[in-house]
Amino acid sequence: MSWKGFKKGIVRAPQTFRSKFNIGEITRDPIYEDAGRRFKSLEAETKKLSDDSRKYTDAVNGMLNHQYEFAQACIELYKPISGRASDPESYENEGNAAGIEAAEAYKKAVVEVKAELASELDVIEARIVKPAQALITVIRAVDKLLVKRDHKQLDYDRHRSSLKKLQEKKDRSLKDEKHLYQAETAFEQASQEYEYYNDLLKEELPRLFELETEFIAPLFRALYFMQLNIFWTLYEKMNVCDIAYFNLNTDIVEEFEAKRGDVQARTEALTITHFKTAKPIRKLGAPGSSSSPKNSNDSSRPVYPSTDSSKPAYNSSSKATEAAMDSMSAGVEAPPSYSIVSSSSSPSFTANAPPSTASSAAFGTPPAYVDASPIQHAPAAAAVPPPPPPVPAKPAVPRAEIVTALYDYTAQAPGDLSFQAGDRIEIVSRTNNQNEWWIGRLNGAEGNFPGNYVQL
Repeated sequence: MSWKGFKKGIVRAPQTFRSKFNIGEITRDPIYEDAGRRFKSLEAETKKLSDDSRKYTDAVNGMLNHQYEFAQACIELYKPISGRASDPESYENEGNAAGIEAAEAYKKAVVEVKAELASELDVIEARIVKPAQALITVIRAVDKLLVKRDHKQLDYDRHRSSLKKLQEKKDRSLKDEKHLYQAETAFEQASQEYEYYNDLLKEELPRLFELETEFIAPLFRALYFMQLNIFWTLYEKMNVCDIAYFNLNTDIVEEFEAKRGDVQARTEALTITHFKTAKPIRKLGAPGSSSSPKNSNDSSRPVYPSTDSSKPAYNSSSKATEAAMDSMSAGVEAPPSYSIVSSSSSPSFTANAPPSTASSAAFGTPPAYVDASPIQHAPAAAAVPPPPPPVPAKPAVPRAEIVTALYDYTAQAPGDLSFQAGDRIEIVSRTNNQNEWWIGRLNGAEGNFPGNYVQL
């Protein structure tokens, strides 16, 4: 804005404020206001036409670029390498050779299509984008004229208000008469300028609207036919693209299902795809976990003979064995004698004398032992034979293992078990890792559930 324009803006500021808030006498022209609204709509839609036509060419180029990059990504995903980095000879290429070949052929076809469509996109640039920009240039020039007309209206209303005040003043001095003359001259000039711009716009804006319709019609027609050329080129090139990997004789959905198979179900069966880091993970060996030691009186554990030589091994759960041993010890002879080898520092007992023939025949040679106790033991009154093997206990029916739900869980796949926090679930099958899926039963329903959602 020039300095002259800035000073005019300061002078017009009071009238601009009154016009904005509809204070005082404001000039209204319904015909011009209607034409002005239509012009603003024309300006906005022309800008949109220019932007959308350019975006269309960018979108076609972007589509081809994304097709190329999609094929490149498929190539990288089709050739995974497995093995140890420390041993390059262990690498095994487990990729899809047919898929890689198809992706390479697809990339080549996309490059050819992009090269052939370049000329069509240049035509869109020349016949649609540039003419739309030329129309925008015209509209901007007209918009400046509308702004100038609005400024002239402000001057017209401002001078009319000043003139009216001086005319309504009853006792005018010589100075007031001079000001009245100047106000009449300024008002006359402002009136002529306002009427000139206002009449000019009211006359030529409708003609501009008619020309705009004729201007847009060929652009729309050109875009339509160029779209047909683009789509036909895409169809023709892709249709003759001979890639054996794609079966064009089957239904698209059927081909998709055949290619996919059960890969989604097998992927969802992996534990890591359902791992939840937001829930607490119980450490192995913690109280209540599956790896904590069982109670010592568990009937399901086997009973082993005692290693203490001073007492026989009993099955703590069998009373019949103890009664049988008492009855057998009544008619048994005394065990063979043992000589005592004493030491000045620590006396001990060692079996030096061989047992009697009768005793050996009946019970075999008893093992030698060393008694570290300083107290001398008297020989036993009667020999006790080795106890018979304990009667094997009947296999106890394992008790159903019950766990308590710590959190709510809603089934996320067929075969899952839903429950709420506090529910008691009967374990059907589980592992020793709480970060895996277990099988349980609740209210007659059986299914899978995450082990870290319950407490043993």
